Amino acid sequence: MGKTKDQKTKLPNHLSVLRLILIPAVVTCLYFPGRMGSFLAALFFGLAALTDLLDGFYARRYRVVTPLGKFLDPLADKLLVSVTMIMLITLARIPAWVVMLIIARELAVTGLRGIAVVEGQIIEASILGKYKTIFQSVALICLCLHHQYLRIDFHLVGMVFLWVALVLTLWSGWTYFRVAKRVLI
Repeated sequence: MGKTKDQKTKLPNHLSVLRLILIPAVVTCLYFPGRMGSFLAALFFGLAALTDLLDGFYARRYRVVTPLGKFLDPLADKLLVSVTMIMLITLARIPAWVVMLIIARELAVTGLRGIAVVEGQIIEASILGKYKTIFQSVALICLCLHHQYLRIDFHLVGMVFLWVALVLTLWSGWTYFRVAKRVLI
């Protein structure tokens, strides 16, 4: 028996809510930064990142974008990344200045997109922003893992991905402002 339209509409939003629910699990695990806590934090963060991928795919494929989903999805994404990065600062796994730049960019772009909406304009997510999200997610999974597994230094791998994510974050932020200048001025 197929899903009703109402059920199809709700799945992406349920995935966003699941992402929000997984945030406290990541935080709790990072309070126990040994190998097991770090592994579980990485696992929960990875699952949360997967829900982001799935809800976006499902919403686009079945054209079930809702006003609630437009609010929940980016909120869940930004909270997941920001809270995880802040926790990683407390464990000295990530430089605070990098986190400040990334969070400042997120707030600025979100504000800019909000102004555009008020003006009747839409500033679409860019491909750079999608790459930024991928590199951030891989970086944060590795930085949550932190320890060495199978002779792989996950902290080092995470930092390499984080530096690439930082460049993409700043570059995509600059691109949003260029587009906004053209659209809003």
